[in-house]
Amino acid sequence: MKISLSIILWWLTTALSASCKKNNIPPVDPDPPVPKDTTTVRPVTDPAVANTVGFFLNDWEAKTFNVPDYAEAAIPNIAASNIVTVDASSIITKIPRTITGHNANTWMTPMTDQPQFMNHITNLRPHVIRWPAGSGSNLYFWNRPAGDIPEDAPVKLMNSDGVLKDAGYWFGKTDNNWSASIDQYYQMREQSGNNEGVITINYGYARYGTSADPVAAAAHLAADWVRYDNGRTTYWEIGNENFGEWEAGYRIDVSQNKDGQPEYLTGKLYAQHFKVFADSMRKAAAETGKTIYIGAVTYDVETQAWQTNTVKTWNQTMMPELNGANDYFIVHSYFTPYQTNSTAGDILNAALTVPEKMMDFVTGQIQNYGGNIKPVALTEWNMFAEGSRQQVSNVSGVFATIVLGEAIKNKYGLAARWDLLNSWDNGNDHGLFSDGNEPNIPKWTPRPSFYYMYFFQKLLGDRMVPVNIQGSSNIKAYASTFSSGEINTTLVNTGTTALTVELKWKNFKAGNRFYWYSLEGGEDNGAFSRKVSINGNSTAREAGGPENYASIKARSASAKDGIKVTIPAGGVVIVAVDKK
Repeated sequence: MKISLSIILWWLTTALSASCKKNNIPPVDPDPPVPKDTTTVRPVTDPAVANTVGFFLNDWEAKTFNVPDYAEAAIPNIAASNIVTVDASSIITKIPRTITGHNANTWMTPMTDQPQFMNHITNLRPHVIRWPAGSGSNLYFWNRPAGDIPEDAPVKLMNSDGVLKDAGYWFGKTDNNWSASIDQYYQMREQSGNNEGVITINYGYARYGTSADPVAAAAHLAADWVRYDNGRTTYWEIGNENFGEWEAGYRIDVSQNKDGQPEYLTGKLYAQHFKVFADSMRKAAAETGKTIYIGAVTYDVETQAWQTNTVKTWNQTMMPELNGANDYFIVHSYFTPYQTNSTAGDILNAALTVPEKMMDFVTGQIQNYGGNIKPVALTEWNMFAEGSRQQVSNVSGVFATIVLGEAIKNKYGLAARWDLLNSWDNGNDHGLFSDGNEPNIPKWTPRPSFYYMYFFQKLLGDRMVPVNIQGSSNIKAYASTFSSGEINTTLVNTGTTALTVELKWKNFKAGNRFYWYSLEGGEDNGAFSRKVSINGNSTAREAGGPENYASIKARSASAKDGIKVTIPAGGVVIVAVDKK
């Protein structure tokens, strides 16, 4: 007798069901349903724009997440004791595009004739690039060829010790192969993706100028620059760190001064001059039909007994005298103690704590001295740590990641890293790129900080949201959402052992996949490796990272079994998650 396969299967199923009933065993569903995600995603309202951010959000743009090219990767096959929960039910702030800026300078070649640099800066897209330098700004004559010193600019300037020394002026109409002209700066910005600028005008000239009215002469020079700029630049600064003993104009030779200025600069005098500059510059901008914003130099930390009277009284005399004439306040910070061989832990702790302390101090000073809270711009930041090649290390890259996250969280309007190219000095070099004097490393080779900032920006959304971290205190996290609905989380491990983290959510439904880039240092130079690897890709050179960084595929995995990643020791993992 022939029995069909269907009858056999029916008999087996019936027998199994009866056996399960008899022994109180629930039947096994061969294809159980996937539990339904009952999360309700509620619409979220943007908060009011913080006064410390203000107009720096004027050019904010909604972001759509673009799925990167990816390669399938395994997720950690262990239970994670570290949980990072991203709370998409509230927004800390919209993220200003000006938060990922950089500083260019006059001595970094003509720039536009350097294809490697132009490729890297175009890929990085800082959005804002400051010019012409730091202290060199107070010696810069933007409209003159090299060596063409104005008649009312002395050949020698007085330093803080009262010694007359060669001025060392810089000029904007240069034509050589080692420095950039003002026009080359504009061309670099345009050719690298129409980046915005911050221009620091020469305030020192108002002090050391020998004309009958040096303030008017310096203000006129600044206003003429605004006219020449013709709306290409929105953000302007009057001077650089003018409270500092190292700045031209801090101390002047009063025997050459003709308008009765004191030997030493004060915050009040700077504010009086600021108003003259700002009035001339705004009138010039109005002639071109453009709007500009002008910042005032501000001291950023509690003063110490050993500091000059100029520093100790700067804010308290400047802020009342300004009386709101400035559009924003300018701060600079180099985070770690001056000329100190700081440890990796000290450097990363400074990145975590200084931005909040600095913002609290500056806003407190404004309120104490009768001012209104206005946008705050961190137009120079880096570290002073030196002696172990900290500034060119992987730690510097992790430091940069934390600074960016903390700058957004603490609601700065602008932040610009110092600087794109500097001097090797055995590794005490703030440059984002090698200057060519680093042994065995070609000029324009990106340092680790470049890679960390590049990938931080690559997966960054347009709104920062809160995170909650359970587990190791070495884990730091910064999260953002895209207007298109996806979520980004940057995970930092400040410790010396790798850590596995599980990501969870509030007010968000994860989609099918997640994507990540993992960055970490190498085995060289102890805690301060000069190398970085991205998803296992590095370099055969003594320093730097993979040359093909822009085409490295993200790692990716299915999100159905949860989202877990391992953060390397002293490294960063940057994650993006699909929406459902």
